[in-house]
Amino acid sequence: MNQKYVEKTIESKQIFDGKIIKVFVDTVELPNGKQATREIVRHPGAVGILAVTKKNRVLMVKQYRKPMDQILYEIPAGKLEPGEDPKSCAIRELKEETGYVATNMSLFTKFYTSPGFADELIHLFYADGIEAGEATPDEDEFVELVELTLDESMEMIEKGKIVDAKTIIAIYYWQIMQLKGREK
Repeated sequence: MNQKYVEKTIESKQIFDGKIIKVFVDTVELPNGKQATREIVRHPGAVGILAVTKKNRVLMVKQYRKPMDQILYEIPAGKLEPGEDPKSCAIRELKEETGYVATNMSLFTKFYTSPGFADELIHLFYADGIEAGEATPDEDEFVELVELTLDESMEMIEKGKIVDAKTIIAIYYWQIMQLKGREK
């Protein structure tokens, strides 16, 4: 790492300890020797699953999201438990939210959601050979399974009906794979 860009932490104070996130206020020394304050959200990380059926439809869940106060369309996803392997989490979340089980789950990318203030890292997986089953959502999870074609998904992105970043990234990945003549 190029040291001329590194900020040295002088002090770190945790100001919130929630069920999902922790919030810290850090005092840092900048590369020029001055000090600044950084507000940092610590998140355990998450997974998202691009699961495409044999009929070439992507599985999505339709659910209400309180921070936006609206219903969103998203690929199945979920938070990593402490020490949990992302692939194991993806297998679990696909089953819980959709009932589907995959014969293969492969990572295709990972990304930071908002690196300016949060350390949340989302791992995106492609699910191969999916078979339907019975969903078992968490007690506080109310989701509806939706299946969309690539064209329907792209149109929903263009019209602002799909606005979730992980879902948009997954759909664009699916489009690229189809343009290259392969699913994965």
